Amino acid sequence: MPTTPYWKLSGFYFFYFASIGAFVPYWGLYLRDQGFNPAQIGELMAIIMATKIIAPNVWGWLADTTGRRTWVIRVAALLALVCFSGVTLYSGYWWMAAMMALFSFFWNAALPQFEALTMNRLGSRTNRYARIRLWGSIGFIASVALLGPLFERVEVSVLPWIVLVLLAVMWLTTLVVSDGPPGVQARSGSSLLATLRRPEVLALILACFLMQASHGPYYAFFTIYLEDNGYSRTMAGQLWALGVLAEVGVFLMMHRWLPRFGAWPLLMVAIGVTAVRWWLLASLPQLLPVMLLTQVMHAASYGLYHAAAISLIHEFFPGRLQGRGQALYSSLSFGLGGALGSLASGYVWDGIGPHWVYIMASGLAALGFVVAWFGARQSRLMAAA
Repeated sequence: MPTTPYWKLSGFYFFYFASIGAFVPYWGLYLRDQGFNPAQIGELMAIIMATKIIAPNVWGWLADTTGRRTWVIRVAALLALVCFSGVTLYSGYWWMAAMMALFSFFWNAALPQFEALTMNRLGSRTNRYARIRLWGSIGFIASVALLGPLFERVEVSVLPWIVLVLLAVMWLTTLVVSDGPPGVQARSGSSLLATLRRPEVLALILACFLMQASHGPYYAFFTIYLEDNGYSRTMAGQLWALGVLAEVGVFLMMHRWLPRFGAWPLLMVAIGVTAVRWWLLASLPQLLPVMLLTQVMHAASYGLYHAAAISLIHEFFPGRLQGRGQALYSSLSFGLGGALGSLASGYVWDGIGPHWVYIMASGLAALGFVVAWFGARQSRLMAAA
């Protein structure tokens, strides 16, 4: 990629997801160490999910309206750093809630806009996106792998300072990137409302929503599900790492697969594999080889799915619609879909049983496959018209 600043773009992904690897798995432990009870911890973590539904759309509108996407990313990253530093000043519940709301409002805004910037910089070579994005997965793995053993030796109270360092370096990486050529950003075939009325676009967004709703039980209960079926916490951590390693392998191949097979077929394969994955997880959780297989299938559930979905979003939301397109994808799938999937899985877990949580997830993914098939069919019809 001679004209693409590969390491400048991949550096942001590395440190953004390294901050996720430090924050998401261990923040609950830190909050417990500060004296919060489980209900308060759940409420504080829910704030982060809630802002993910709103923040990307606000910042996406701002980036598209001003045309200054890099400026928006830099400001969001800097304000996330400043707001998170507030957790080191005081640990009262309402203060922590306010800091989490402010921090996540900016933190959740930066990534969708950087996705749009990356696709702009790639130009016609959007199939190369996955080779840049894979460094986010590597950053996550590195962070989780290093901090786990560290917290066996030092108090988890140092976590905010570690996250602050990662956020600071992430902000520094935003200073060395710039927007794509102005001509690329100015193109836009239609309005946002007209784009959203297209059946294939609606199908894509709904399929992504169902896909991420099916992941709700995985992110909320997978470790607990493993422990209930006799696995140690060490094994649970290794299984999580295996899943992320598998997605890295897919990211390495997507620059070849996207031009060869197309985004819609790859998206359908990813969603179909995910439906089978959750069914296996529901049916045979006591068998370690099956659990290993389900984690390898994360290559499709996240790696293949995300790269294909990002490619389609970039296609359907060109020019000055890109920021809002990426924001809608993030907020409606990872935000709203993930939140509702997690909420429903909690009710099903308590009301029917853990086994049915993943049966529900498999059904949601299967429905997502049908919707994606419809979207692919509509795209073919539009192309032939």
